[in-house]
Amino acid sequence: MMLQEAAARIDAIRDNLAKVIVGKAEAVDLLLAALLANGHVLLEDVPGTGKTLLAKTLARSLDCSFKRIQFTPDLLPSDLSGINYYNQKTGEFQFRPGPVFAGILLADEINRATPRTQSSLLECMEERQITIDGVTHELEAPFLVIATQNPVDSQGTFPLPEAQLDRFLMRITAGYPTFEEGVHILQRFRGSNPLLDTAAVATGREIQELQRLAAAVTVSDDLLGYMISIVEATRKAPAVKLGASPRAGFALLRAAQGYALIRQRDYVLPDDIKAVAVPVLAHRLLLQRGPGSREGQAAGLVQQVLREVEVPAEQAPASRGGRVE
Repeated sequence: MMLQEAAARIDAIRDNLAKVIVGKAEAVDLLLAALLANGHVLLEDVPGTGKTLLAKTLARSLDCSFKRIQFTPDLLPSDLSGINYYNQKTGEFQFRPGPVFAGILLADEINRATPRTQSSLLECMEERQITIDGVTHELEAPFLVIATQNPVDSQGTFPLPEAQLDRFLMRITAGYPTFEEGVHILQRFRGSNPLLDTAAVATGREIQELQRLAAAVTVSDDLLGYMISIVEATRKAPAVKLGASPRAGFALLRAAQGYALIRQRDYVLPDDIKAVAVPVLAHRLLLQRGPGSREGQAAGLVQQVLREVEVPAEQAPASRGGRVE
């Protein structure tokens, strides 16, 4: 796939999302960057701001299987993974796959499930496989988990542990719409739901090609050092109890490559790194005051790090316009 073809396909997906989603341009770009980086996304916002609608619209825009599961305290790991059941007709045990066997899995209100159920996603999200009764099953490709949670409602919830949060490439918050966007939302949805008319504009194979192209995006050694400087700065900040891990550095690299590609470039600029730094790093930091102050203060800390870490003088290389085989 040529760079021009990739740009056209990405624009088609973005235009499809714009037919349903009003505003949220930054959140849409970050979501697409995470998709191209082959990473999972945690959508965290107050109720009614379109988290589930955004996830469902992306799923309808891609010709991939889609499953949605509502996380509740009584949800069991087997409700996600599937079970081996005894078929009386055949006299044999057969495997009935669960909703994780999908290209896109929407884990709605993930923090309402118990830690036991939450942890059943760890292997899926990291290794794209799941082991059931000693048998390992490969998951579909591409495989994307989009989880949602409400940051203000703590009753009946189980906060995601650091190991679970670290599996998400990005934590994205869109916020409330502006006045003009609010009016536009009412106008768009007053007659019918435009989501029902949304059709797929990209196949699973095309998404895999885009992911391979994103992985091939050029990153200079100076920018690799810039990323590591940012990661190390989060570990040295006095307010931080647990800084960004080496996996966070790799996540920053993948996200920057995906963001560069949606900007129609096959090379990374410092601005790409700055654009994804907060959604990639903030949710991975544990502050001295405890997890209750993680979101807002951690984001501010990452922004402060970006202001303090010196940006390398980077000249944009000539576009290669290469092909992914």
